[in-house]
Amino acid sequence: MPDRSEIRLGEYESARLGLEQLTPRDVDRLHALQARGCLTLYPERTGWRFKADATVGVLGLDRIRLVIEPKFAIPGTQLMSWLAYALGAPIPSTARRWTTSPDGYADLVAAALLEQCEKLVREGLRRDYVRRQNLEPVLRGRLDVAAQATRRYGQLDQLHVRTFDRETDIWDNRVLATALKVALALTTSSELARALHGIAGALPHPATPDVALRALDRTRYTRLNARYRHAHTWARLLLRGGGVTDLLTDRGTAAGGLLLAMPALWEAVVRRLATETVAPHGGHAVPSSGRTGITVRGDVGNTSTFRPDVLLSCPGRDTAQRTLLPVDAKYKRYDRHGVSAADIHQLLTYSAGYTPGDAPSAVIIHPQPGGHAHRTLDVGSPRGRLGSIHVLGINTHALPEQATEWIRSALLQ
Repeated sequence: MPDRSEIRLGEYESARLGLEQLTPRDVDRLHALQARGCLTLYPERTGWRFKADATVGVLGLDRIRLVIEPKFAIPGTQLMSWLAYALGAPIPSTARRWTTSPDGYADLVAAALLEQCEKLVREGLRRDYVRRQNLEPVLRGRLDVAAQATRRYGQLDQLHVRTFDRETDIWDNRVLATALKVALALTTSSELARALHGIAGALPHPATPDVALRALDRTRYTRLNARYRHAHTWARLLLRGGGVTDLLTDRGTAAGGLLLAMPALWEAVVRRLATETVAPHGGHAVPSSGRTGITVRGDVGNTSTFRPDVLLSCPGRDTAQRTLLPVDAKYKRYDRHGVSAADIHQLLTYSAGYTPGDAPSAVIIHPQPGGHAHRTLDVGSPRGRLGSIHVLGINTHALPEQATEWIRSALLQ
């Protein structure tokens, strides 16, 4: 996108855009993203005002290229480390390039995909049997008698045959080729573009992003294709436009865009942190829906539910019994201001629904750049204690693995 002017801003920051910088198609795409809570766009007397919400990444429009950098919680130098941790993927060797790469997040994700694809090509791409129907000068496979009789009218100079050969043109490889094509449209680095184009030549023809995503959703990993898991993780991120768990953009809404919702990323991080914290002590995560859900019935409309981001099952003092601990991820500045009343109400509901009546408790985990922090909110009433809320701030300047030990010492001491 070298012919497009570039505008940089941080999450929660705003920028003024001139009327000539946005086409009608751009306005439609931005309004679609606004409906999903990714950004805000509103008209001004001489143009538009664009405001980024808790979203980072790159958005390629017709005339401009918007680059939204992480500012609030996770510094750019650590974003890829936390993203890889949330996805359960190895940290790419390119993770340290944020401060030197002018294209930041989009190029780093593309480079992470490139790294995994190069590894697969070196090891040898997976092959599987593919059924083909071809026109051949000699008999290979099985003769298609019906096609030969109706299309060649008995002539034998060309034969309609059905073959079943082992090829690399399978969906495990095609989805990677599709993601590489998307990555090529995003990057402005000529060096990275050459490398992406080169490795794409070793893969079969790409499909459309929608078809590739459906193939990824159908993929089941076995010992035959387990080594593709990490490459598919980065491919899925690119094909979905950056969503960790959900699509951020609809089809055609943000072509050339790679946006990451930071609250969704933080929820994924907290789910893994909490699960790994209690695992050495025999704990594990359990579903917070169905029989273990908190349900509200009898109101107008549909039944509503309360679901913590993570519900941990931990062994109690009596090994025959287990206790539940609700944990909620909050992508908020709770290092600078107090916990909101709405969040306190929410966590008290969790503690009342899941934890013992004599010791109701719940946990909030929020990002806190610069150092870990732990404070406990004791909530009482004229009739006695209602519960306690542990507010844990995780140092996002450090590596995510270091946070697990700290949470364990803070909660399980």
